[in-house]
Amino acid sequence: MLSLQPENVVEETVLDWQDAFNGLVAKMVEWVESVILALPNMVLALLVFLLFWLISKLVQGLLEKLLGKTAAPRQIRNLIVRVTGIVVLFVGLFVALGVLELDKTVTSLLAGAGIIGIALGFAFQDLAANFLAGVYLAFARPIRTGDVIETHDHFGTVERVDLRNLIVRTPEGQLVMIPNKEVFENPLVNFSVTGKRRIDLEVGVSYGDDLEKARQLALEACEAVEGRDESRPVEQFYTGFGDSSINMVVRFWVPFRKQTDYLAPKSEAIMRVKKAFDDGDITIPFPIRTLDFGIVGGKELSEALPVGMRQGKNVGEGG
Repeated sequence: MLSLQPENVVEETVLDWQDAFNGLVAKMVEWVESVILALPNMVLALLVFLLFWLISKLVQGLLEKLLGKTAAPRQIRNLIVRVTGIVVLFVGLFVALGVLELDKTVTSLLAGAGIIGIALGFAFQDLAANFLAGVYLAFARPIRTGDVIETHDHFGTVERVDLRNLIVRTPEGQLVMIPNKEVFENPLVNFSVTGKRRIDLEVGVSYGDDLEKARQLALEACEAVEGRDESRPVEQFYTGFGDSSINMVVRFWVPFRKQTDYLAPKSEAIMRVKKAFDDGDITIPFPIRTLDFGIVGGKELSEALPVGMRQGKNVGEGG
């Protein structure tokens, strides 16, 4: 009995290997048969995906031609073309998986894409907000390169509009990068959109001068400013009683494209008004402070000082 036991073990091991091999062969045959049965669907799915790939290329070419006729920036056009092509390819992929009867796989992919999209939305919400605001600015075009604007406490000339930032060059020459979301959410003043800008020149007149004469001189001086928009009249208004002058504002319009179109005529108007007032004996007063030393008021310093100090002596100083 003891001499036969090793032979039984060998026989059982051989049988186990044979069963395993037979099972593996049977499984492979089953897989091959499944592939053969699914081969028509696989070919059809491949053809469907290739068809959608061709449709994607055609749609991208058509969009590129259509958007090329618009004023949208190149980066926006490229983005729209690429995103549209990717969307068409994803639709083709889902249709191909449906042909292969992999509906559960399609559902899982859609659910996974939704979860990933939500996670990315929370993680990059500021970036997404700036991007969407950049797309809006690119299509609505409330501002363009070269416009003089003021937004979010920044003033300057627009250098360019990116998908994330608005680049503005200040009058001092610095570049300021303003997130598109801030531009979208805050008031925006575009000085270039109308092509004209009004200059408000404020000046004071002495209380002792003839106000009607000062008004006439100011109007004539500003009417002579070179490059002024002559289709609109020069206006003058007295605005109030100041500490040392009666204040007025003189208003006129000028064509406007850049900041120097505003600064140059304003500087010329200041010089012309000053010269006209000098020639017409109109005083532009500067603030004067009067010190009143009386308890009730109306006394000068010499009257308010003690007698000894009036004579150049300190109070209490002996003979």
